[in-house]
Parts: sequence; structure tokens; C-alpha cells
Amino acid sequence: MEIITNHLLTILIFLPLAGAITLLGFQRDNDGGVKLIASFFGFMNLILGLVLFFCYSGNGAVFQFVEKYQWIKSLGIQYYLGVDAVSMYLITATTLMTAICLVASWNIKKYVREYFLCILFVESGVIGALAALDLVLFYIFWEVMLIPMYFLIGIWGDYKRIYSTLKFYIYTMAGSVIMLVAIFTLYWLNGKGNFEILGMYNMSIPASKQMLLFLAFFVAFAIKVPLIPFHTWQPDTYVNAPTAGTVLLAAVLSKMGVYGFYRFALPLFPEAAMRFTPVIATLTLVAVVYISLIAIVQKDMKRLIAYSSVAHLAIIVLGMYLLTTQGVQGAIFQMLNHTVVTGALFLLLGILFERSASRQIKDYSGLAKQMPLYATFFMIAMLASVGLPGTNGFIGEFLLFIGIFKANIFYAVIACSGTVLGAIYILWMYQRSFFGPLEKEENKKLPDMNVREFGYMIPLIILIFVMGIFPQYFIKKFNNTTVSFINTVKTGHAVSMIIDNK
Repeated sequence: MEIITNHLLTILIFLPLAGAITLLGFQRDNDGGVKLIASFFGFMNLILGLVLFFCYSGNGAVFQFVEKYQWIKSLGIQYYLGVDAVSMYLITATTLMTAICLVASWNIKKYVREYFLCILFVESGVIGALAALDLVLFYIFWEVMLIPMYFLIGIWGDYKRIYSTLKFYIYTMAGSVIMLVAIFTLYWLNGKGNFEILGMYNMSIPASKQMLLFLAFFVAFAIKVPLIPFHTWQPDTYVNAPTAGTVLLAAVLSKMGVYGFYRFALPLFPEAAMRFTPVIATLTLVAVVYISLIAIVQKDMKRLIAYSSVAHLAIIVLGMYLLTTQGVQGAIFQMLNHTVVTGALFLLLGILFERSASRQIKDYSGLAKQMPLYATFFMIAMLASVGLPGTNGFIGEFLLFIGIFKANIFYAVIACSGTVLGAIYILWMYQRSFFGPLEKEENKKLPDMNVREFGYMIPLIILIFVMGIFPQYFIKKFNNTTVSFINTVKTGHAVSMIIDNK
């Protein structure tokens, strides 16, 4: 057990990669074996993710499970891993969503081996990027997680998949190149010593250079979230990606943008971040209102949820940048909520699309009569999305709005209007699709959720209530991390970033 905990992060990163390599040994016509082995590796990593969650001490050091080895000594590049509460939670959430995506993809018929291989590669890249404490190592994993996503969209996507893939590639690659230039500039400013992230927190960077470097990192991560005006790739990509691809993009990869702000943009360039906060706040608030208004008029359910995701993430970014205790806590908690709720909504839309090959709201009515279990699960995820008390969405939004209110009442009023608009568009969509007369003959033959679908959806539904009723159990693990993050940004020094080498 000690060997596992001492190298837990390495195992979490490379176990999915080992699974992907194992799949290469299967014949193309052995689809059943591919699905079983891929799911096995996914669930093994989920178990390790739960070990990480339960073994992480919220009362202990900020960074835990640290592994540090020289890699390319002449350049100061290290294999340096470690997690605080935020990266720990996101890694655990990634293992959960990947395992669910693998099971949810059992109906895939085209290039099955390659499809599951890509999902496992994405998981390795995401966990590596979340655990990396060396900038070059982070960048390598950042690119690794994007490459298989291009294939998932381009090969298994919908009718506009090539267009969506190219748009996704151009946006993300442009952001990555800009960030790479900034990384090597930091290395030069650091005296060409090393690429350690925590050491760079204590660097004294002139204000003019901070501004440029901050903008470079900000653009890369704003594209990933995405924030206005970098969001135009998102709706097409989400709609045209296969269900698992959309879930990974919305529930997992979008958090990498927020995580980038948290781990890099804010603590590395605190003075620049504070100067740009009013501009960023404006962008997020415009996104909340503008995107919500666009969502109201959508006719495609998947596109509506895609726009909803942008609006929710904008509020999370706002709470993070305002640097109030409740705002940062709410942003962290809401990142987890967004993973669970948005992932659940896209999975449920995938179930419906498999049965009827349509996502148009006008093609449905009265689904609650024909598919009562499905309608119940969709209702729970929908109510969590609008922040109903008792669900996880309520706690996250409550903390966020308290934090935003403390920072700026005007910001809080506009942010709250986004919540009202969110309730309008998602409740209206549900009313049109699930209630009313069951008119279309083809909808009268739609089967309700089967055992496999119920099995992979029920953990998310349970989490919605557990996180909503017992939020303190989750919040207490990142109390120290929150204090450390705010102090680091406000003082410009990593004063409480203690490393635990256990």
C-alpha cells in the first residue's frame, strides 16, 4: 500500500495509458473484449482516484503525494508531481467521468478500439496536467490531452465534425503556442534555473512584463473555458462531438481553463491579474447575460446545454478572480458541481439521441409519459443546474454569490440575473420536451433507460444530493488551499505552500 501511495499520481497518469496500449493488442473485430478491457482500466483508475480523495488530508499540508525527480537536468526540467485540494478533486472527478464515459460508449460501432483508446489517452493527459508542478511537464500533458480529442470529434462526431475539429484545433493550438512562449520567457526571467511552478510564485517580475505574460496565459486558458470572445468554437464542437467527447469537453477539459487561472495566471502574475480583474469581470458578466439570452432561443437541446455551460463557467471565473474567501470556495465547489451536472445532462441527451437520432425540441413532447425514469433523472440534473436547494448547484451558487456580493454589489446583481435567465431557458426546454401530449407515433415506441444506462447515471444523481446535503464534507478539504491561494495572490509570495513528501 505504501508503494502505491508514494507513487499514486504516477500510477493515475500512466494506468490509462497502459490500458490504451493494451487495446492495441486486440483484433479490430473483438469489440466486446475492447469494451471490457477499456472499462476495466477506467474503473481501476476510478478506484485509485477515490484512494486519492480519501487519503488527502484537508488539515495537512497544501501539497501532498509529491514526487520529484530530475528529468532533463541541463534545462532544469523535472518530473515533478503533487496535488492540492483543487487538483485532487479535479483528478478524482476526471477518473469518475472517464469511467462513466467508457460504459456509456458501449453502443459505438465504428473503429471501436481506437475510440476507447482515445478516451483513455485523454484521461492520462488531463490527470498529468492537473498533477504537474513543472511548467514544461504541464505543457506536455496539456498537449497530450488535446490530440486524442481532435480524433474523437473528427472521426466519431456528427455531420459537421470536420468543421468543428478544425475550429477546435485552430483555437486551442493558437492558445497553446502563445502559452509556450510565455513559459520560456518565465524560464529566462528565472535565471534559466528550472521550471518549478511553486518557485516561480516567489519571483519578482516587473509590472510591464507581468502584463504581457498574464495575457499570454489568460488567452490560452480563456479559450479552454471558454470565455467571451473566445467561445465561438464551443457550441459547434459540443454539438458535433460524440456523447463521450462532449462530456469530456464540458465536464473535464473546460475545467482545465479555470484550473489554469487558479494555478498559473493569478498566482504567477498577481499584480497584472488584479489590474485586469475589472475587464475580466466585465467579460464574464456579459457572457452570463448574452449567452443566457442566446440559450433561450435555441431549438437544439444539446446546443442549449452547451451555451448553459458557458454561462455557468463565466460565473465560476468571476468568483475566482474577485479573491473573496466565499467566492473562491464557491468557484472550486461549483467546478465540481459543473462536472457532475453538465456531465449528467449531456449523457442524458446522448441516451435520447441514440433512440431517436434527433436533438430538436420540437420533435418531442410528453416524454415523461413514455420514459418516466429518464424524465426523473433529467429533472434532477436540470434542477441542480438551476440551483434548487438540496442539490449541489444551490450550495455552489450560494457561496459564489456571497463572494461576488462582498466584492461588488453591481456584479452580484448581474450575476443573479444570469441565474434567473438560466432557470427560464432550461425549465422551458423541459416543459416543451417532457410534458404535454405524446403526439408523435415514433416517440410512443421509445424505451426507457436500461440497466446499463441506469448504472452509469445513478452515481451522478446520488452525488447531486450528497454534495447538496453534506457540502461541508467536501468544502473542508479545500479550506487550507483556499487560504493559501488568496494569500499567495495578494502578497505575491507562496507563503503557506508547504510541501508534504509523504
